[in-house]
Parts: sequence; structure tokens; C-alpha cells
Amino acid sequence: MRPTTLAVIGLEPLGGSLAWQARRAGIPRVIGYSPQPADAVRALKVDAISDMALTPEKAVHGADLIVIAASPTRTAQLIGALAPQASPDAILTDVASVKAPVCRAAAQHGLADRFAGSHPLPASTSATAGRTGPDLLRGAVVYVCPVGSSQGDQAVRQVMHFWSRVMEAEPVLIEAERHDRQVAWTRHLPQAVSCLLAKTLAARRLGGVSFGPGARDATRLAAEDPEDWADLLLENAGPILEALAKTERELTRLQTLLERGDRDGLRSYLADAAAFRRGIER
Repeated sequence: MRPTTLAVIGLEPLGGSLAWQARRAGIPRVIGYSPQPADAVRALKVDAISDMALTPEKAVHGADLIVIAASPTRTAQLIGALAPQASPDAILTDVASVKAPVCRAAAQHGLADRFAGSHPLPASTSATAGRTGPDLLRGAVVYVCPVGSSQGDQAVRQVMHFWSRVMEAEPVLIEAERHDRQVAWTRHLPQAVSCLLAKTLAARRLGGVSFGPGARDATRLAAEDPEDWADLLLENAGPILEALAKTERELTRLQTLLERGDRDGLRSYLADAAAFRRGIER
């Protein structure tokens, strides 16, 4: 799908980057809305959007494709608010990192045939650092989740086409529940562990000069927006609780190796971890 008019609801940072890249790809009209008007004004000044809307409802009028860039909870709310306002043939998607509740909301509001959930994974850390850019999503893997409607395949195909042809990304089709179980391990568990480590270190009240690159790297994720992450963790609580329980067992195993003074076991434990980490970069 190559829309003539694209509406982007939410402009920082994924939504803003998506709008900007769409403009550079030649989409003639990109309407942007942000709850922070200054974000929309900045996007207009750099030509990341062609038009600024004052409300989400006004942004979607006449749009061929509507992208909601908000938290899962807010996305579900916006789906309900925008469903009656969208053109009857408009396709909708989103960029939230939890998909099952979003896809359920689309079905509940009569959009099962016209909605496919999306979750882009930018290759760089710019998105988590809050930076917007026209190339942030180029080459990114994008999970695309069907709602489950018998007529929804067309929406899935069009959303995947948009990601591949307009955004130059790599769409991957996946069921919403499977997606949420997977990202519980690969995205949400690392966030939770980073926050746990930050809380533990904070309680020690150590001087800032004591923290080398290990502590800084391991706690980087903890600096992300607590408001957004409270929503994300609660929305995907079931799979995350399973991941945390298994992580707790690994922590107990490490404690046992140290208590026993088991150097060979400890070395094997660390070697397995090192091999996995090196493999990620291949």
C-alpha cells in the first residue's frame, strides 16, 4: 500500500520518524497529530508532515492509511475514538510493542477487516533515546499481527506492503499472542532487569564515579519513560511474570555456584552466557 494521504497520530519518536520517512518516500500528504503541539510544529518545520491536525479525529479525515503511535493502553482508546471518524475504506495500524490487547480493541470496534497491528524494532538506540530521524525505521524488522478476521488478510497485505515499499523495512507476519510472549523475553524482561539493577544500585548509595561502563550499559534501559513502561509491563504481565520466574531460577543457580565455590561450573555458566551474547552480533 502506498497511501495518498497518511495520518500519523503521535509524533515522538517512532511516529515522527515514520511520518518523516514517508514524506521523503514521496507520500504527498502526511497529516500529523501530537498531544504536544510543539512536536507537531517541529515536524511541520522540517517537512516531516505536510499538515498539522489539532485533534486525532481531524487528522484521520480522508486518510487512506492511519498509523497510531502511542502506548498500548492509549492505542486501544484511540482505536475506539477513531473508528467512527475514519473513511470506510481506510486501513489502520499502530506501532505499540504489545499487540494482543490492541488487536482485541480493533475487533471490538468493528475494525477487524481493516486493521493489522505493527511493532517496528529499530536497529539503532535512537528511538529509546527519544530521537526522531527520517532513517530510524529503514531496515528495521517490523512484526505485523493479524486481528483474525476472515476478511482481514487484505489489511495485513497492505500494511506489510507499506512497511516494505514505503518505509524500506522488513515486515514479519506473526500472531499477536505469540508476538507478546516473544517480546516478553527479548524486550520487556531486559527492561525489567535493568530497572531492578538500577534500584539495587541506588539503594547502595554509591558515588557516581564508582560506576564503570558495565553498570552504565546494564542500567541504560532503566532511564526510559516510567509512565510508558508501567503501561507496557502491565499490558503484557502474564508472559513477563513467566520470564521473571525463570530468570529467578537462573539467579538462584548462579548463587549456588558461588556458594559452593564451583569454579568449573561457574566458568561454564559464564561461557554459555558469553557465547549467546557474541552470537547476537553475527
